[in-house]
Amino acid sequence: MTPISGLNNEAIRSLAAPEKTQGAPKVQKPEEPQICHPKAMMDEYVPEEPGEPSGRYWMGKDEEGQPKIHFDDPEKAAGAPKKPEEKWVCDTGKVDREIEKLKKKQQELKQQLGTETNEARIKELERQLAQAEQELSEKDNDTYRKQHSTFTQIS
Repeated sequence: MTPISGLNNEAIRSLAAPEKTQGAPKVQKPEEPQICHPKAMMDEYVPEEPGEPSGRYWMGKDEEGQPKIHFDDPEKAAGAPKKPEEKWVCDTGKVDREIEKLKKKQQELKQQLGTETNEARIKELERQLAQAEQELSEKDNDTYRKQHSTFTQIS
């Protein structure tokens, strides 16, 4: 370390009056080149004409502010040709008659089983009754009715 008394006095200049100091070079400010600040880039909304419906779904809100799923239906578009409305009738009568027949058969087998005394005949009736109940459980449901119903076009 150097003691303060050993400092070079010429190196220290007064900050109060820089113009009066001899030997101080004048500092010139460099010329600032003219900088063109480009206009700030901003996104701009450009409304589009509604295009052809694409068949897409999106979430939105209804008139009351509740969430709603919207569908862009190509068939409901103004330019789309309207198809004549088709009407179909579903008939499950055949299936219902089949199920009623099985229920009657089950009822008859139960009655015969109650009055029968022969062991061999009782086992045969129990086997037939179990088969009828199995068939009834397979057929007496909505899935079977839908699969075996008849559809007829009325218009």
